[in-house]
Amino acid sequence: MLNIKVVSWALATTTSISFVVCVVFGLFTPESLHSRALLEQLLPGFKWLTLPGFLIGLVESFLYGAYAGLVYVPVYNFFARRFDPGISGSGRSGQSANKPPIARGGR
Repeated sequence: MLNIKVVSWALATTTSISFVVCVVFGLFTPESLHSRALLEQLLPGFKWLTLPGFLIGLVESFLYGAYAGLVYVPVYNFFARRFDPGISGSGRSGQSANKPPIARGGR
């Protein structure tokens, strides 16, 4: 079972970092290699090399990632419960309800 909060935050952070990487990449490459047109089409309000446009793009990227997590996790958990009868909603993540937890020794 996936934790919706953890996955949503992870995807939101990943999409935000990817947005920043795309913008920085565009600053150091020739214009023929820019992703400017794609970013302007996918992120309403984004305008290349303006502070408000950058901030809008960053927020929208974060929200798209969070949305993906909010949609993906319930779908994944539904199918995980359906196709793996050992998974229960109250058990430990990824362990079957009828198996004892694995003891891990410290070093």
